[in-house]
Amino acid sequence: MSDKPSVLFVCVHNAGRSQMAAAWLTHLARDRVEVRSAGSNPGEHVNPAAVEAMREVGIDISAEVPKVLTVDAVKESDVCITMGCGDTCPVFPGKRYLDWQLDDPAGQGVEAVRPIRDEIRALVEGLIEEIAPEKPETAA
Repeated sequence: MSDKPSVLFVCVHNAGRSQMAAAWLTHLARDRVEVRSAGSNPGEHVNPAAVEAMREVGIDISAEVPKVLTVDAVKESDVCITMGCGDTCPVFPGKRYLDWQLDDPAGQGVEAVRPIRDEIRALVEGLIEEIAPEKPETAA
């Protein structure tokens, strides 16, 4: 059992918002948080506009693959963050649930995805401060 907090990002296709959020959390929190993402109805591949938008900020998500939402993924996560998938995420006592209202990047170009990417980064930064703030270095 890990002492790190774990976060599950869920959107319908696990092809845009949840993939960008997982990438931001992995990138910004480094090894302080366990990160998962899934979709209630996973797509065939990650949205190319999301891949390009993340590449612009130096994060490569081109090798990611949409994953199906499972009961185990929810059970194993401390925080479950949904993004436009309604009530499809199973609810378990003791878990924290958040719903981030974000525009859906599906079918949109990179110009439309950039503001979504940036909004996700801001939300992820706030989440990190709350669940896994960086500890100051202690003097030896």
